[in-house]
Amino acid sequence: MSELNAQTSSSPADAALLLEVAELVVSALNLEVSAADVQADEPLYGDGLGLDSIDILEIALVVSKRYGLQLRADQEDNHTIFHSLRSLSDHIAAQRTK
Repeated sequence: MSELNAQTSSSPADAALLLEVAELVVSALNLEVSAADVQADEPLYGDGLGLDSIDILEIALVVSKRYGLQLRADQEDNHTIFHSLRSLSDHIAAQRTK
């Protein structure tokens, strides 16, 4: 869990939100890893957490429902938003309505 607690000053997401989003991702995708073991800055795609585009769509759906924000497939900044747990959490922190 120490990785999730590691914060950079430029990150609006706090450790609690990072863990909450990690738990949401692990639960939604039935991953065989604990939320506390998801590294905040590890890539979600490919070599990092190993997610594919279908996984990212599922995450976008549950995040949209949970936090009341719009995540669309045609958003230009999706690559940035879904780069890592931290980037996704930062986006949620900045855009959430719930």
